[in-house]
Amino acid sequence: MPPSAYAELKRALLLCIDDNEDVLECEKSFLESFGYTVLTAASGGEGLELAAMHSVDVVILDYFMPEMNGQEVAIEMRRLRPQAPIILLTGAVDVPEQALQQVDAFISKDRLASQLLPAIAQLYGCACLPAHSYDA
Repeated sequence: MPPSAYAELKRALLLCIDDNEDVLECEKSFLESFGYTVLTAASGGEGLELAAMHSVDVVILDYFMPEMNGQEVAIEMRRLRPQAPIILLTGAVDVPEQALQQVDAFISKDRLASQLLPAIAQLYGCACLPAHSYDA
């Protein structure tokens, strides 16, 4: 879908949290190319600090990180920004059910390019895209 199809979403402020700097930079560039404003954090703690300072609209969160995993960050994020949908990303196949219960969507990193924009559109409440199913 062309970037113009996502025009309704351009005002959204996204927060990407991932301990892999290369993945983080890739996510940021990809999302900014569609007009999003993107904050990045290289750890769960840094992400929570940014969420406390900024009114983020959607959180995109890696599961496997040192210090705090995605589930722990999601629990704290719900306290800070209860209105912000959380999308959990991982390259792993086995994510505990308890972690999946803390988030609004789950996307495997190998499907990031095809599923991230539709997930954001669905969770952020944009009617410009059809509902999308996600693999859990």
